[in-house]
Order: sequence, then C-alpha cells, then structure tokens
Amino acid sequence: GQLARDLGEAGFVVISGLARGIDQAAHRATIGSGTVAVLAGGHDRIYPAEHEDLLAALLEAGGAISEMPLGHVPRARDFPRRNRLISGASLGVVVIEAAHRSGSLITARMAAEQGREVFAVPGSPLDPRAAGTNDLIKQGATLTTEAADVINAVAPIMERPIMLGASEADGEPLDFEAGSDERTRITDLLGPSPVSLDDLIRMSGASPATVRTVLLELELAGRLERHGGGLVS
Repeated sequence: GQLARDLGEAGFVVISGLARGIDQAAHRATIGSGTVAVLAGGHDRIYPAEHEDLLAALLEAGGAISEMPLGHVPRARDFPRRNRLISGASLGVVVIEAAHRSGSLITARMAAEQGREVFAVPGSPLDPRAAGTNDLIKQGATLTTEAADVINAVAPIMERPIMLGASEADGEPLDFEAGSDERTRITDLLGPSPVSLDDLIRMSGASPATVRTVLLELELAGRLERHGGGLVS
C-alpha cells in the first residue's frame, strides 16, 4: 500500500488485477491518484464479487480493462493470461511477495520477455513467501524497498521516444482455448529431455499461440520446467 501510494503521488498510474490481498491494497491506495484494474473475466463478471465496490470506486479516476467478452466468467486459466496484460501495459512490474512456482513469478518472467523492468521487494530467507522475490533479485531484478527505487529505474525509459510497429510475432495473442486434441498432442511431445519451442510447434502442427498457451497452463500446474535458451521439459 505504501509503495503504491507513493508511486501514485509521484504521478504514476498503478495497474493490478483486482484480486484479494496485494492487488486490493495497491488499488485502494491509489483510488485518488488513478489506478487500473485488469480483469480476468468480462466487465460484468467481477472476481472476487466482494470487490465490485472497489471497482466502482477506482473507476472515478481510473479504469478497468479486459480482453474477455461481456458475460465471460473467469476460470483458473484466464488469470495468467490477464497477468500478461498487466505486465504488458506497464513500464515495470513490482513483485511484493512470491513463493516458488507462484503466479507472480510467471508474471515477472512475462514482464522480462516483454522488455519491462522487474522489481522485487526482499524478504526474510526463512519466509517461504519471500523465496521467489529473493530469487528474482539474485537473477537481476531491481531490489526495491521504496518508491524511489522504481522511479529512478523507469525515469530514463520515459525519456525515450515511443517506438511503434512491433512485429506480428511479438504481438501474437495467446489462444483463448486450446483444443483437447492439441493439448494432448503438445503435452505428449514433452518429456525429461529439454525441447525448444520451435520444435514443439513443428512437431505438433499447432500454432505458436496454442503451444504457448499449453506451456503456460503446464507451468501454472507445476508440471513444466524452463531451461536456458528457450528450452522446456
């Protein structure tokens, strides 16, 4: 809450996912300065339902975005897809807490792949809720204890001209649904030996977006391991 409030007072819009806990704290701290909620479902299917009042309040000076149609009830697989929108719409992503194999770490990886800055708040090495954030710092994320750490890192980025015209591959969306046959075919190609994304696409005959969607689902389920050079097993 303090980090979000200080960033809001410095003129930044805070983007989060309207979830319980950290998301809620970030939104509530920046209702006055401007905050954006990225929804996993349609605009009329708010999750969790008890945050409908929070959404109504933040819309006064902020906004809510979703790629899902009206009436779409969010499912488990919709939340990581939502998280790539959070990172993609941001200058940087601040990870407050993350256990090993948490969704927050996947969001941080997406942010890095999208060329966004990644920030992590350190925690006790004895606290499992800080294991992921401490690992992010080891891997090069910016250690963050106050808003100034974020502001100093993104200030040079904001001075650069905006570059338009990204390649189609960079902007390719995740599939809303991978068919059961495609999902099975891609999963069957995976084993203990690392394989590249390009090989999975070629051998499965599925689109790159479908393969990425299935890999993301497996990663969230704790069944996928990523290796250097874009290899997975």
